[in-house]
Amino acid sequence: MPMLLIKGFYDIKGSQPDGDTVHFTADDPSEWGLVGGGLGRAVEHSAVGRAKLRLDAIDALETHYGAHRVHQPLRFAHAARDELLRRLGFTDVQHRPDETVTDTTPDTVPGFVLTRGADVHGRCIALAGHGEPPGTSGREIDVDVPVLRTTVNHHLLTTGLAYPTFYRSLFTSLRAEMATAAREARDAGRGLWPSDVTTTGAKITGLASLTDDVVILSKLFRRLVDYLNLGMPLTCFPAFLAGVGDRFSILSTGERCVGLHRVMEAVDGQTVRMTHDPEDLLFEDA
Repeated sequence: MPMLLIKGFYDIKGSQPDGDTVHFTADDPSEWGLVGGGLGRAVEHSAVGRAKLRLDAIDALETHYGAHRVHQPLRFAHAARDELLRRLGFTDVQHRPDETVTDTTPDTVPGFVLTRGADVHGRCIALAGHGEPPGTSGREIDVDVPVLRTTVNHHLLTTGLAYPTFYRSLFTSLRAEMATAAREARDAGRGLWPSDVTTTGAKITGLASLTDDVVILSKLFRRLVDYLNLGMPLTCFPAFLAGVGDRFSILSTGERCVGLHRVMEAVDGQTVRMTHDPEDLLFEDA
């Protein structure tokens, strides 16, 4: 899979990284203009080349979602964030209570990103690497499974600290490797998987259930938070999902769907469950 390689460094002081979002500064800021072949959405970045990465193909538990900064169970949300930063090369990171990084050791760490585009928020959708890059910055390289296995994205799936969440722009061979890594972590009971109730059923009695108790796919968590903020009973949640209209395919059947209600069940007015594992869903790029 051809992807643009950009060399630079991670500098996270003053930011609020989580398990799938982190700041990266390109050595050559002009190389951000090459993302997506210079077409489509632009990566938002500062004059010195600092941009926000959204790690491709994974979704870690939320540490501060939305205007009200709602979080998922922090045991796993913070574990994913801390493992991401440790894997990048930070040996000590200090945070304020609002998740802002105040100090790090070392100040920065060298690394690289592999990317094909940006999301609607101007974040670079990327595979994130640490250390020396596997090619020349500003050029496309062929990203195969061995290269993928060196990325932080793959590592977080192997440790079981992030959910697989796939979009159509990721090539099939790389997606298959990521799905295998996630299944192996789940089967081995690593990370969040022993606590995960995405497909077995999450009992929701209020917002506190989501923030303190249940461990579920982050995309489902975000939809539930948005819905509960409306003050509606959980029995109407499927209709809400239909209105949101997430577009995706079910890989095991080939069926194309609109709305997560197609793969979700609401039971007894308090329990929701997804009927397919996360790696069986392929979302359309927004």
